[in-house]
Amino acid sequence: MRTIILRCFWVIHFLILMGLVGTGCSNKQEDINSEKLTVGVVSYGEGAVSIDKYERFKDYIARQTQSIVELEPAYNELQALEQIQRQNWEIVFAPPGLAAIAISKELYTPLFSMEGTSRRQRSLLIVRDEKPIKKIAELANKTVALGILGSATGYYVPLYDLYGLTLAQIRFAPTPKTVLQWLSEGSVDAGALSQTDFELYQREFSTTKFRILHTSRSIPSAVVLLAPTVERNQQQQIQKAMNQAPGDIVADAGYIPTAPVPNYEQFIKIIDKVRPLEAQVKKTPAVLLDQKSTSQ
Repeated sequence: MRTIILRCFWVIHFLILMGLVGTGCSNKQEDINSEKLTVGVVSYGEGAVSIDKYERFKDYIARQTQSIVELEPAYNELQALEQIQRQNWEIVFAPPGLAAIAISKELYTPLFSMEGTSRRQRSLLIVRDEKPIKKIAELANKTVALGILGSATGYYVPLYDLYGLTLAQIRFAPTPKTVLQWLSEGSVDAGALSQTDFELYQREFSTTKFRILHTSRSIPSAVVLLAPTVERNQQQQIQKAMNQAPGDIVADAGYIPTAPVPNYEQFIKIIDKVRPLEAQVKKTPAVLLDQKSTSQ
């Protein structure tokens, strides 16, 4: 009788242990499946349709990686830059300025080139056609509109091209369209934005004739980035899923799996050249010289 009782005791004890182990495994599996990924994009506050294009990509990555995936738009580069610096975005569809900072300062990894590799982006300095300004040097003591910190075509590249000038004032436009609006109103003498944005928005200002004062050097294409916080196995899952994604999802998200990732080395040097100017750009007048180098 005692032997039977002992056997029953050990059987019950064994079943309880198995239940605990099973619960632990179940919780562990649940933790793996509830891994969260945030996809960051820049929409300029006018891109509801473009944000919708990422929905299928988000759902596809969630299925392929068995993760919870959220889509988070930023309405300008400054908001996006803050999220990258905090490493709140695991996957980033990054325009060039953000990409350069994320790669060089925040250790993000470029995975794929974005659409437009064949025709590299450029920054333009625009004036009203009736203005007598014919070259960059004539912008000295004028008011110039730039984009937000983080923008390659609206901020870093035009600052590089304006280096050495003293401007009466720099105004910072929250969107590329705002640059043309200020030019149309006459509140600025010149403005910087990308060639693509100029072609897109100039038709909305039919009563104003604009002129391109300067076209910059070419800028590397935008890239898809992955945060350094993403675990290696998950990184491989994401990369494989994006490589094998259906064509319509790839087209909507705007990356090219077969295109080589652009080399950002030279562009990062340009940004490093103008970053010391950030202490000057908000001053009036804005002296676009590195004060440390000139005082040595």
